[in-house]
Amino acid sequence: YRWWIDRIAHNLAAFDMIRLDHFRGFAAFWEVAAGEQTAVNGRWVEGPGADLFKTLFRRFHSLPLIAEDLGIITPDVRELMQRYELPGMKLLIFAFGEDVAHHPYAPHNFTRHCVVYTGTHDNNTMRGWWRKEMQPEELRRLSAYIGRDLTEHSIHWEMIRLAFLSVADLAIIPMQDLLGLGEEARMNRPSTKRGNWEWRLAPRQLTPALTAKLLHLIQLSGRG
Repeated sequence: YRWWIDRIAHNLAAFDMIRLDHFRGFAAFWEVAAGEQTAVNGRWVEGPGADLFKTLFRRFHSLPLIAEDLGIITPDVRELMQRYELPGMKLLIFAFGEDVAHHPYAPHNFTRHCVVYTGTHDNNTMRGWWRKEMQPEELRRLSAYIGRDLTEHSIHWEMIRLAFLSVADLAIIPMQDLLGLGEEARMNRPSTKRGNWEWRLAPRQLTPALTAKLLHLIQLSGRG
C-alpha cells in the first residue's frame, strides 16, 4: 500500500481532513475492461477493505478521514466504516423528497458522528437548485420543515442554518452557498466534459458583513 501511504501523507501535510470519495470501492468496486466502450460489461471485485485501513491507521498517529458514503451502500461498507469509526456524509439538498420523516439526510435523523453539507461539488448551488431543480413538493416540505416560507434570496442561509444547528459533528458549506450564488457558480456537472472546476473566489466577495453573519451563526450553534 505504498501508493496510498504516500498519498495520505501528502494530503495530511496540506489539509486538516481528507474525504475519501466513492468509499464503497474499498469494500468492492466495479471492474471494466479497458477496451469496453461503456461500463455495462463489468463485474464486482472485492476491494482491499480492512487490510488497507489497518495499515493506514498503524502508519499514521492521527488519520482524520471522512467516508463519502452517498448512494446505495451495502452492509459490508457500513461495517468497514463502523470498524474504523469513519463519519459518513449527509446532504441537505437530497433530504426533502417524499419520505422526509425517515430520510437519513433529514437533520432530525442525524447522529453526531457525521458530516453535513448543503451540497457538494457535484450538486447545484442552493440558489441554482431553487431556480432550476427544486420541485414544488420539495419546496412545500422544506418550508414546512423550517416553519416559514422560503424565497430564492433566503434559501441558502436557511439551509446553512439547518446544517449548523444540526447535531452533526462537522458542517461543511460550499463557498458558493455562503455567498448565495446561482447556477453560474456551480463547481461541477457530472458526466459533462467542459466548463467544470472553473469557478474562482475573488477576494472582494468576502465582506465584513458576510463574516459577521457567519460568525453569529457559528457562535449560536456552538461551532466556534
